[in-house]
Amino acid sequence: MPLLSGPLPDTVQSVHIMGIGGTAMAAFAGMLKDAGYRVTGSDTGVYPPMSDYLASLGIDVMIGYNASNLAHNPDLVVVGNVIRAEYEEAQALLAGPLTYASMPQLLGARFLESRQSIVVSGTHGKTTTTALAAHLLDAAGLSPGFLIGGVALNFDRTARTGTGRQFVIEGDEYDTAFFDKGPKFLHYRPKTALITSVEFDHADIYTDLDHIKRSFRKLVAIVPQDGCIVARWDHDDVRDVCLEARCELRHYGAGQSWDGRIEGVDTARGMQTFAVLHDGNLWGRFESVLVGEHNLYNQVAAVAALAREGLDPAALASGFSSFAGVKRRQEVIGEPRKITVLDDFAHHPTAVKLTLESLRLRFGKRRLWAIFEPRSATSRRKVFQQAYAEAFGAADVVIVAGAHDQARIAEGERFDSNELVAAIRARGQEAFSYATAEEIVAVVAANALPWDVVAVLSNGAFGGLHKKLLAAIEGNRP
Repeated sequence: MPLLSGPLPDTVQSVHIMGIGGTAMAAFAGMLKDAGYRVTGSDTGVYPPMSDYLASLGIDVMIGYNASNLAHNPDLVVVGNVIRAEYEEAQALLAGPLTYASMPQLLGARFLESRQSIVVSGTHGKTTTTALAAHLLDAAGLSPGFLIGGVALNFDRTARTGTGRQFVIEGDEYDTAFFDKGPKFLHYRPKTALITSVEFDHADIYTDLDHIKRSFRKLVAIVPQDGCIVARWDHDDVRDVCLEARCELRHYGAGQSWDGRIEGVDTARGMQTFAVLHDGNLWGRFESVLVGEHNLYNQVAAVAALAREGLDPAALASGFSSFAGVKRRQEVIGEPRKITVLDDFAHHPTAVKLTLESLRLRFGKRRLWAIFEPRSATSRRKVFQQAYAEAFGAADVVIVAGAHDQARIAEGERFDSNELVAAIRARGQEAFSYATAEEIVAVVAANALPWDVVAVLSNGAFGGLHKKLLAAIEGNRP
């Protein structure tokens, strides 16, 4: 059971990925496939968009973590961080002769060693900012490599090796594998690191905010002296983790050396025009599909980082104008009966709040529904029970599903959907709770009106609610 150490041997031709259905793991599978490896994988199940992506690559997914999945004796096994040591497949791996590694470890060793690694980190905004930075470099003709934890609409891959000098990667603070409890981003060899935000999250592996901050301090410590950290300097906790940086620091945010301002939002086209200032002077003016203040500063962060790579305002403006966004990030998935239905990944209370505020800005006075599934490891716990009551302030109608699978959470630590609904109602908003996706679909389809905006907020499949809702609204057409 040898753990891979050092560079990937040339003898490796086949790779098996345990936990292949996750966004980052599926993306990495695509990179390995593009690099010429034979790839297989296993998972308990996969759902769109990653199931569609894997199918398009021709990668077979074995359902269930069974020992028989390793019977074809792959040259290397990549173990995802969803895998527990007690799983049958993991036990067979540990007991057998196959070489294994984590995805971040293999990515660093195989794809990042000689690249200008641009690592996008932070509690919020990683996926969108990574996709945007990769697109801006690509639009400028620099052919970057990238790995994005979601499906960027400008690319037909969620990851690729690229032929250029830069490699843009989403730097997750979540742990690496059951045999490596350090954060993933420590394997990514950052030459430039973006830190968009630092908040408490991932309550299943982190105990508190200070625990999270220790991980980000480790990221700051590995950026070399000739590297750069682009940090949201108007956020106290971001500043705190960067205090011992030994490289160039580029500050962005309100009132910082790289600042931004929203100049206008076209609610008909869903576009935002904005300016980026540097040291108080106009540096560039841009138009983008990313609307709202948090998106403004994610875009400023990308500008500050890529200006260091030599991109000028004209090149960036061209890239911004053609950026199409990311699936499951304020993505319009249908408009049956003139009711706009969006899919968004937001689940942390800050992300929920910022997403809904952006949608309010984007769609003006149209009635806004927020349908929320408490599914993530943190949202299923009561740690943010009170914070969620304030997070839905921009919505007109809020529907909260029952929390997903709380069996492993102590009863006293569980999030309570009914309690959240009561708190939202106390603030004067309409709020309801339903146990199943089918109940939610029936209520929304019967009550949504033309020109309403329905935002579905979940980091999972939500029981197929998205497609069911579109079909049900269309079926209620007079």
